[in-house]
Amino acid sequence: MLEKTKTALITGGAKGLGRAVAISLAKEGIHVIINFKSSKTAADEVATLIQNNGGLSSTVQFDVSDSIQVEEKIKKVEQEVGGIDILVNNAGIIEDGLVLRMKNSSWSTVIETNLSGAFFCSRAVLRKMVSKRWGRIINIGSVVGERGNAGQVNYSASKAGLIGFTKALSKELAARNITVNIVNPGYVETETTSVLTEQQKKHWLSLIPIGRFGESEEIAHLVAFLASKKASYITGQVIGIDGGLSV
Repeated sequence: MLEKTKTALITGGAKGLGRAVAISLAKEGIHVIINFKSSKTAADEVATLIQNNGGLSSTVQFDVSDSIQVEEKIKKVEQEVGGIDILVNNAGIIEDGLVLRMKNSSWSTVIETNLSGAFFCSRAVLRKMVSKRWGRIINIGSVVGERGNAGQVNYSASKAGLIGFTKALSKELAARNITVNIVNPGYVETETTSVLTEQQKKHWLSLIPIGRFGESEEIAHLVAFLASKKASYITGQVIGIDGGLSV
């Protein structure tokens, strides 16, 4: 079980996978800070749910792709809680389209949110982590960061970049007792998969050896383990949790 004094920041923690991660970490006695960009109502609902179950939770609003917002808001949070021990870089967006028709904005917005956002947030929390000589950074990637996917060149590139980011940062921080890992989910039952047509769902299910989509809670359990002391010898790893899709 994680120490009750630990504090975790989950970016994009109001919905889907981020929500599940927030709830899972709160069950371990962590003070969970839920970041959101625009989903205030959803973020408040998660925080209230955690509080009603005896956990500690609060919310903070900022856009992870805006480095100034990130620095200002995380600094304020650290002043209130004394530092962030666990960072889960979960915030991400999708703007799918074929390259021939993809707008510059669709490319840059996805890269800035999914990849630059992880960089901005990691940099902001590291000062305190380094001084404490303890920390966990867990990046949420995707199976398409390894295998690619037609129509998702921007998203695939952002998640592939996150793999390189994870490996390099883990080498910088290992001597400081700070681990950095990336979790690569496959297709998970979230808002993202809910918009797939039945034909698309059948196609992807046919490629998954286990024969079903994953559940957010299954990913959250893995994140909680990586955030714990039990995972202190695991760093720089790309951990797939995709029902065998990447095999």
